[in-house]
Amino acid sequence: MSASPRIVCLSAEAADWFWRIGAWENVVGTTAYFTQPTDAPLKPRVSGFSSAKLDQIEKLNPDLVVTFSDVQTGLAAHLMQRGLPVLATNQRTLAETETTLALLARVVGRENEAKPWLQKFREQLAPVEKTTRRPRVYFEEWNDPLISGIAWVSELIQRAGGDDILSNLQTKRAASERVINAEQILDADPEIIFASWCGKPVNTAAITSRSGWENMAACRNAHIHEIPGEDILQPGFRLVFGYQRIKEIVQPWHG
Repeated sequence: MSASPRIVCLSAEAADWFWRIGAWENVVGTTAYFTQPTDAPLKPRVSGFSSAKLDQIEKLNPDLVVTFSDVQTGLAAHLMQRGLPVLATNQRTLAETETTLALLARVVGRENEAKPWLQKFREQLAPVEKTTRRPRVYFEEWNDPLISGIAWVSELIQRAGGDDILSNLQTKRAASERVINAEQILDADPEIIFASWCGKPVNTAAITSRSGWENMAACRNAHIHEIPGEDILQPGFRLVFGYQRIKEIVQPWHG
């Protein structure tokens, strides 16, 4: 790979990270799910999440294409069949996320620039002090079918002082393994609901109108909160912003 590699980011967290550590010049294309910085040159948008403009990517002549998760496995395969180098990351925990960020920094030779950002990542994701009151929390990643939060989301809830009612699913890496039914949530009676519907706005009224959910503590007391997808569903540096939001909402419940 060249000393200044040309990189296409099909994952938003990778593009965000390269921008933060001063490697935006290396990025030659991004996913449409990344909001590009207004104070930096715009780069071509060459993909959604599960689809991409393969011909356009090839024309960009990248030294590396960065993908994320099993959802982009097909894209990674098609790109490799075209002879393009691909780095496919599949981080699922906070520890794996930090390791991935460090790896991406090495790819562009920005290890020193990344050090303060990694330190900030660790410090700002530190668990809150032990509390005597941990509210019951449900995180909804998708609404049809119902899908609970992925491992790093569960970790953030626990670190913020909440009790993730579906923490038993934390080890399930695929979304299909975290499909749940409404009765499970009803039985757990969460006091707080966080939701981020992966690319579309959360409909709070639709949540509260589910059969029987009007009597659920979170719905009855209007404790349903949307967290922007870029702050909670993209396993990169921006998780610090999602964590801050979770802490702000959970903190008043602490004893």
